[in-house]
Amino acid sequence: MKKLLVSVSILLILATSCAPGTNVQVNTPDTSFQLTAPGPNPLMNQPDANGRVALTGAGLWHGVIAPITLIISFFNPDVQMYEVHNSGSEYNLGFMLGQFLVVLAIGLAIRLRR
Repeated sequence: MKKLLVSVSILLILATSCAPGTNVQVNTPDTSFQLTAPGPNPLMNQPDANGRVALTGAGLWHGVIAPITLIISFFNPDVQMYEVHNSGSEYNLGFMLGQFLVVLAIGLAIRLRR
């Protein structure tokens, strides 16, 4: 029963986190914090300082290097995992495919070691 409750809770949190632009204010007597879901990207289809907009290929590469970029971003605030000057759905598709390739490669490596 406990596993079911935890699973349903996680599913509800994941489902509600997909709603764009929602804000939830949580107040308790000792603390207060605000939970926000991601909203629209105002820089989508806007060129960066070099006049470029990231497309599917850039998204694929950024997805592949995302684990390394995450670690570097802890030490260097100028490093970001995601290019905000992107083409929208095309870039997102490439980014997710890149992350999928990383997970697939790790899974295959683990399987081959056994």
